[in-house]
Amino acid sequence: MAIVTAVCANIWSRCLKLPMVERKNVKVVIVVDSKEEDIVDDSGVSGTGLKDLPYNIGDPYPSAWGSWTHHRGTSCKDGDGSPVSIFSLSVSNAQDALLAAARNGVKRLRTVRHPNILSFLHSTEVESVEGSSSRVTIYIVTEPVMPLSEKIKELGLEGTQRDEYYAWGLNQIAKAVSFLNNDCKLVHGNVCLASVVVTPTLDWKLHAFDVLSEFDGNNGNATGPMLQYEWLIGSQYKPMELAKSDWVAIRKSPPWAIDSWGLGCLIYELFSGMKLGKTEELRDTASIPKSLLQDYQRLLSSMPSRRMNTAKLLENSEYFQNKLVDTIHFMEILTLKDSVEKDTFFRKLPNLAEQLPRQIVLKKLLPLLASALEFGSAASPALNALLKMGSWLSAEEFSVKVLPTIVKLFSSNDRAIRVSLLQHIDQYGESLSAQVVDEQVYSHVATGFSDTSALLRELTLKSMLVLAPKLSQRTISGSLLKYLSKLQVDEEPAIRTNTTILLGNIAIYLNEGTRKRVLINAFTVRALRDTFSPARGAGLMALCATSSYYDVTEIATRILPNVVVLTIDPDSDVRSKSFQAVEQFLQIVKQYHEKTNAGDTTAASTGISSIPANASLLGWAMSSLTIKGKPLEQAPLASANSGLPLSSRTSNASSEIVVMDSPSIAAVQINSSMDLADQPVPESPTSTDGWGEIENGIHEEQGSDKDGWDDIEPFEESKPSPALVNIQAAQKRPVAQPVPQPKAQATSLRPKSTVKVTKDEDDDLWGSIAAPAPKTTTRPLNVKSATTLDDDDPWAAIAAPPPTTRARPLAAGRGRGKPAAPKLGAQRINRTSSSGM
Repeated sequence: MAIVTAVCANIWSRCLKLPMVERKNVKVVIVVDSKEEDIVDDSGVSGTGLKDLPYNIGDPYPSAWGSWTHHRGTSCKDGDGSPVSIFSLSVSNAQDALLAAARNGVKRLRTVRHPNILSFLHSTEVESVEGSSSRVTIYIVTEPVMPLSEKIKELGLEGTQRDEYYAWGLNQIAKAVSFLNNDCKLVHGNVCLASVVVTPTLDWKLHAFDVLSEFDGNNGNATGPMLQYEWLIGSQYKPMELAKSDWVAIRKSPPWAIDSWGLGCLIYELFSGMKLGKTEELRDTASIPKSLLQDYQRLLSSMPSRRMNTAKLLENSEYFQNKLVDTIHFMEILTLKDSVEKDTFFRKLPNLAEQLPRQIVLKKLLPLLASALEFGSAASPALNALLKMGSWLSAEEFSVKVLPTIVKLFSSNDRAIRVSLLQHIDQYGESLSAQVVDEQVYSHVATGFSDTSALLRELTLKSMLVLAPKLSQRTISGSLLKYLSKLQVDEEPAIRTNTTILLGNIAIYLNEGTRKRVLINAFTVRALRDTFSPARGAGLMALCATSSYYDVTEIATRILPNVVVLTIDPDSDVRSKSFQAVEQFLQIVKQYHEKTNAGDTTAASTGISSIPANASLLGWAMSSLTIKGKPLEQAPLASANSGLPLSSRTSNASSEIVVMDSPSIAAVQINSSMDLADQPVPESPTSTDGWGEIENGIHEEQGSDKDGWDDIEPFEESKPSPALVNIQAAQKRPVAQPVPQPKAQATSLRPKSTVKVTKDEDDDLWGSIAAPAPKTTTRPLNVKSATTLDDDDPWAAIAAPPPTTRARPLAAGRGRGKPAAPKLGAQRINRTSSSGM
């Protein structure tokens, strides 16, 4: 402003030198470029802050201690806008005693640090000119707080919850006063309701240090006032000796005498709900709780030497022993507790939190709990309490206060924490954004797929029902499907079963190419040939629920042949589901036939929607897989027959499919052994074959990107049913036994394309027209190679082959004319199929 004034004066002096006529034509425009933070109004306050105060000053609170004004404020540092509190005091005379006392309060607040004393951040002193007089303003910036009287009105607590919260607050103020009196040998001098403020976490803190002074009782030569600014204290808050200015008696009293009296005044104001008007009102004890009455009277003893030390008040008072105080105290010293104490405490905490004041739980306990979990001092049961408290928050508050902690916990190496996260993922999974799941959460969750614990593998599998919709196609195709391919040959039958069900439910999130490469191979070659009957049932349910993704050619050549075989399955439930699947897919083929006859050329390339009655089977199975027993919302189709009893839709054996929790795995295995007693034992399901791309002719450019379902043999069966075993054995028996006479020469002269048949009088009439053996390993679709005839089995030559899909290519290089690269590791060369491979 001084520069602008000088410039204007210079211009005016030049104008005066011009003639009077020319002066009228002079027009001066002054443009001043200045920064907002450099502009200070007369009061020293601006819209964006003070020159030496990088904070914005907001609206004041209705009340504050003494002559101070308590403002809301925000920080200008780094543009974060974090909230603060700003206390200001203005005087018109630089020699005013209020200014000296305020400077004392700033100095004391800056140097005294304690968890229950207001935290100091910044201070400045600004001098402004008002006409001919100047005005001095002191600013103190602290952590964000609000006056206790205002917070009490806002909370509106009553009854037991009010008493518990007051007990917690008085406990904190008593600690602060004890620290000043006993440890620092300081006297606050004006403990009352106005000198207490409350933080956003509902902690009470002591401030108003203008009167604070050292206790010099050991100085026998001191004669003057011990409290230099005692005139700032209201007369109603002064004990008798201070009201009489009896400094000799004060110096002979203990250091806590004055502040113990002040704490008694605070207790009266709290429970009476009124500001203390005069000292005589302290005699009215009607509002004081009975458990606190005796200590209250000792704090207000007329004899200073007999007043109760605040440290003793904390140790002996029955009033401070309640659930809220004990719970918060336990959380604050959590690192000192052993694992047994922590485990017991956190298991009780969810129920205990319901009995405590809701606002205190959300603003005080919840941050403490989140911090303890984040830094590893809390046990895994604490996560249950965190989610229970988080359920009381709004969606926005949950995303800010709870989700960041949960995301960090996914990187924990504590297996108990990981299990607890997965068990409760349905409570917070919907709140996770797709970006957070794909970039931060999934990589940690995926480690559970390969964990040695069957429970953790199972929970990881089940969590994908919530997380898969939020994953990118790159993550699903490049990572998730590889893990699911391995889990479909897991040693635990329940995990294999649930992998099939999961695939059926997340099929909607796969792109078209991935679905064609994965689904049929996963459901037919793996699931339908599993030794565990519920796994075979799950494969049938998955096929029916995803029938809209298959074209009619795939249904006719790859699905129906594999499903029909299960109509003679040893398990009755599998047979029932197989018949339902056959009916559904035959209906699709029939619809295609009708459309083709009607001239609809698009029928072959478009899938036909699945039938709701059968699709509901997959949804029912998935709804029973939840931990808490409530149906999952991710089931693909609504149930058309959900009103039927479960017993009418499932057999005893298949009902075990729905039991997912680890304690039930043993039960599932026992029932599976009963099923296996009725059929041959197939090869181990833990083979490393993938789900395959041979059948579809779909290839990927890099082998490292394959999802694990490659190179599967569509003709290979893990083990056929007993009926098929008899058929295959009949097909492999020779037609006639070799004659004892050596005929090696005659046989060696026959062409390789003919088959030697020896007939006798009991020979089969169909033996002479048996089909010759193929020259190569390839053969047309559904054509069985018959090598020899059996005298005892007249149907050997025309026995129906097991279900096949399509012929294997001549070249082993996937139709590209290149020889296939040799596979590493042991390979199975003995096939149970009749394809000759």
